[in-house]
Amino acid sequence: MSTQPPADAPASAGAAARHAIETVFRLESPRVIAGVARIVRDVGIAEELAQDALVAALEQWPRDGVPDNPGAWLTATARHRAVDLVRRRENYARKLAEIGRSTETTAPPEEPADPDDIDDDLLRLVFTTCHPVLSPEARTALTLRLLGGLSTAEIARAFLVPEPTVAQRIVRAKRTLATRNIAFEVPYGPDREARLGSVLDVIYLIYNEGYAATAGDDWLRPSLCEDALRLARVLSGLMPKEPEVHALAALLEFQSSRTAARTGPDGAPVLLRDQNRRRWNRMLVARGIRALARADATAAGAPGPYALQAAIAACHAHAYTYEETDWKAIATLYGLLAARSPSPVVELNRAVAVSMADGPAAALALVDPLTAEPALRDYHLLPSVRGDLLARLGRTAEARAEFERAAALARNERERELLLRRAREL
Repeated sequence: MSTQPPADAPASAGAAARHAIETVFRLESPRVIAGVARIVRDVGIAEELAQDALVAALEQWPRDGVPDNPGAWLTATARHRAVDLVRRRENYARKLAEIGRSTETTAPPEEPADPDDIDDDLLRLVFTTCHPVLSPEARTALTLRLLGGLSTAEIARAFLVPEPTVAQRIVRAKRTLATRNIAFEVPYGPDREARLGSVLDVIYLIYNEGYAATAGDDWLRPSLCEDALRLARVLSGLMPKEPEVHALAALLEFQSSRTAARTGPDGAPVLLRDQNRRRWNRMLVARGIRALARADATAAGAPGPYALQAAIAACHAHAYTYEETDWKAIATLYGLLAARSPSPVVELNRAVAVSMADGPAAALALVDPLTAEPALRDYHLLPSVRGDLLARLGRTAEARAEFERAAALARNERERELLLRRAREL
């Protein structure tokens, strides 16, 4: 007698395939879009073709099974559609040329390759979406969407702005690139320099989303960190005279050195003070020190924001224990950063350093005014920091309430669990 599979088996298999598709597409979509954009020379069309590949996967994978290399499958599917599109365009252009043939029949010679060409599709995509026709906010939001694979909610979280605002920025940015006929291009000279600030900001934000994921079940998203670090290294080699490029590379090297110590065996976050520093990657620390030295050597004036942040990270890297950390120096560097690039988040970070250098009471005097900042209204780290300061001052009931409020605002499950555990411990 034949045995029948459970009635819910097809549904379970389909759900598993859909989950795999969502996961793979989130990880691979930047590379798919970047690779296709190089063929079709249009970022908007490239994203549409990547979405077409996703639709094809949704149709085929639940039926045929998930491929052994799903990322390669998506890329190949999107590229095949891109090539078909280009061929249709060429056929159409050829027919037009036959109809109105002129005496000029010889195609112009190809221009020689520029020695400063960016031979990296992901980096090309960053520079393209950071075109000056877009506002700085739109550039960053669009690049995070296409390159970082971030959702609108995650980008809104990074910017501390409402989700509808980010959605409008992305829609308008795509429309502007289309109406202005902005191609997938390599900027040179002054054009490249004009986009550099936005490019650095985007790479940093992508790294931050991987370093501490805004939402989901995982505290880390290593693939985003790896992509951002690789882009920073490529850019550092491409622009050796730009101190902030080297400074960003140094910052990401230092941050990446802690990755292995930032989570426990169960994936739960491990706070900086509790990390086993023997697990810090000293090779990456050494790379960070060298990159920071290059930033210092090429700087002509006061240090920029990434140089200051890299110097702060270097203070942590040089301390072999939490107690050996030079908090006075870190507090001073945060003061310089607040003057150079003022923001409520920088001020909150400065307060943390001040709490270690001068005590929790001095830091609380800096944090309390931040509760009136509209940008930090739903920022879970504000009540988290305030809860820590109150706990150290012995104001247990207030601290517990702050940790519970922070947990309610946190959208990452691992972070929420950590905050609730701290509330229970009080």
